[in-house]
Amino acid sequence: MSFQEGKYPAYFLRYIDKISNNNLIQGLEENLFELKNFFGSIPPEKENHAYAPGKWTIKEILNHITDTERIFTYRALRFARKDPQQLLAFEEDDYARAAAEDVNKRSMASLIEELEFVRRSSIAMYKHFSSESLNRTGHIPSGEISVKSIGYILCGHVNHHIEVIKEKYL
Repeated sequence: MSFQEGKYPAYFLRYIDKISNNNLIQGLEENLFELKNFFGSIPPEKENHAYAPGKWTIKEILNHITDTERIFTYRALRFARKDPQQLLAFEEDDYARAAAEDVNKRSMASLIEELEFVRRSSIAMYKHFSSESLNRTGHIPSGEISVKSIGYILCGHVNHHIEVIKEKYL
């Protein structure tokens, strides 16, 4: 099964379309390397920059990626373990607002390090899912999604935010 053929709500095609590696584990590892290099290259004077009022800073975007990865891998774990309950949505703007004060005081290096730990945990989890577990599905507020698709969405989500930062912040 390729990532394009996975089960996911149409909304997530915006992330799936940003993936170039069809091998999930290799894609997660390459994506980690890319995100570390990209975020590590952000000039210090841009780290707390938002391109418009009410928009997230680059540090807040990085923290958002980490929060999202945690939430989505939690969903993947529950679905892989055959948990039939539909999971609740999370409001990303509320999370970002609640974390903003702390996040913008942190160093970029500490935020990158945290995301690296989270991603390495995701990779370890995905390495040990069987084919059957990867193909299991569950329900999120926007529809049915497979465990495998969640892994690909993690990569596409990072790529999406890197594109936004390049276009609007740098």
